[in-house]
Amino acid sequence: MSDVLTYDEMKVGDKTTFGKTIGECDVYAFAGVTGDFNPMHVNEVEASKTMFKGRIAHGMLSAGIISTTMTKAAHGGTPIYCSQELKFKAPVHIGDTITCTAELIEKVPEKHRLIYSTVVTNQDGVVVTDGKAMILKF
Repeated sequence: MSDVLTYDEMKVGDKTTFGKTIGECDVYAFAGVTGDFNPMHVNEVEASKTMFKGRIAHGMLSAGIISTTMTKAAHGGTPIYCSQELKFKAPVHIGDTITCTAELIEKVPEKHRLIYSTVVTNQDGVVVTDGKAMILKF
């Protein structure tokens, strides 16, 4: 199978994955870009007083992993990311390796849309983020 697929070649049930280890540099870069310097992410002393017992990554970092996975799932072309539903289920700690699995669950041919379930797990198989995404595939 070629890496580039047309809309018509894509099938319900197709899966795509992407994973990444979240480093301290990712957390600080995200804080700098977004301005989100919540102590939960950047202050070990304050974060250690919480239920998480230390700093955690921004939830939206796991959403960024979903975005990368959706680009891969489009299998070429110029996809447009239309929507994403997210539920943050568990924290992502610095040093965790998170992996997104996107599964094509529905095609909307008249609008060339693809709807995916999106599940992000950590290295222990714990779901940290789940949801549903829709892309427009040209």
